[in-house]
This record gives sequence, C-alpha cells and structure tokens, in this order.
Amino acid sequence: MDYEAVSRFAQTYGLVYLFILFLGVVVYALWPSNRRKFKDAAEIPLKED
Repeated sequence: MDYEAVSRFAQTYGLVYLFILFLGVVVYALWPSNRRKFKDAAEIPLKED
C-alpha cells in the first residue's frame, strides 16, 4: 500500500469510526439509567463539606 491508499482509507473509515464513537458517547450520556449518576456528579461543586 502506498501513502495515498492509506490516507484515503484513514479519511474514509476514520470518519466512520469517530462518528460511531461519538454516537456511542452520546447514547451513554443520555441513557436513562445513567441520569442519577450524572446528576450526582453535577452537584458535587455545590455540596458543602
């Protein structure tokens, strides 16, 4: 494989890989069972020791 073939492969499938990874992170962040965990983490700066 030459540089152009590797570059074309990385540009095409790298974009697909990063898009799928992005969708996975969004789904994880918005999953209903994770809501309480993220809410607790968001309230940490407001808690007094």
